[in-house]
Amino acid sequence: MVQIKTPEQIAKMREAGLVVAAIHAATREAAVPGATTKDLDEVARKVIADHGAKSNFLGYGGFPATICTSVNEVVVHGIPDEKTVLKDGDIISIDAGAIVDGWHGDAAYTAFVGTGHAPELIELSRVTEESMWAGIAAMKNGNRLVDVSRAIETYIRRQPKPGGGKYGIVEDYGGHGIGTEMHMDPHLLNYVSRKRGKGPKLVPGLCLAIEPMVSLGTPRTEVLADDWTVVSTDGTWSSHWEHSVAVTEEGPLVLTAPDCGRAKLAELGVVAAPDPLG
Repeated sequence: MVQIKTPEQIAKMREAGLVVAAIHAATREAAVPGATTKDLDEVARKVIADHGAKSNFLGYGGFPATICTSVNEVVVHGIPDEKTVLKDGDIISIDAGAIVDGWHGDAAYTAFVGTGHAPELIELSRVTEESMWAGIAAMKNGNRLVDVSRAIETYIRRQPKPGGGKYGIVEDYGGHGIGTEMHMDPHLLNYVSRKRGKGPKLVPGLCLAIEPMVSLGTPRTEVLADDWTVVSTDGTWSSHWEHSVAVTEEGPLVLTAPDCGRAKLAELGVVAAPDPLG
């Protein structure tokens, strides 16, 4: 079943989304050479506590931390620890979530640690982020789920990869519904699959976490012995971006973006819905 939210419930999700945005802002500042991924987790814990929210990651399926910290070849679900020390030139995906009054927010971004990053890494992150926004722009009343998948895949496939070859669109993980739980129906592929059909119609009140994951090589992944950490099977580095988005009568509402996605969607010729919190 796909959960449809009322405007009042979406407003609560917006509150949770703003907590996630605050986590992102604080961890961006903290993701510097010499910091451990556990340091970043402590930053996120403090932000959640300061906002009177709850973590939706901590304890989820036994996950032991407040955020996921995925460095370099780790695609998603990296566990923060004291041993992983960020180095100049690393890239890190920080995936964070929060709960306010039972309603969830979930978003991720890729950060560059220090300086001196190879151009192909900068381009990888740009392509992944822009594909996410292409998917968000397709979150229009009356579209189908497959239209979001197609927008993400089409954007990625049209981008030339430095050095040749193709980007790997991760196959085993994708976006998802979100609301009273962090992961809900429908599952959102970041590519089009004929086996999946068109998917449900996008109607006001439907909320999705849109999260493309893209590698410099293979689309295939494997899970390490800790049963959480997901890496690319060929060791190539990857990028991960995510926002939680609601379909409304007035356009997409990016619940986890400080400005509701207004500026970025305007670049794509799409009008974002107004902030339900004013």
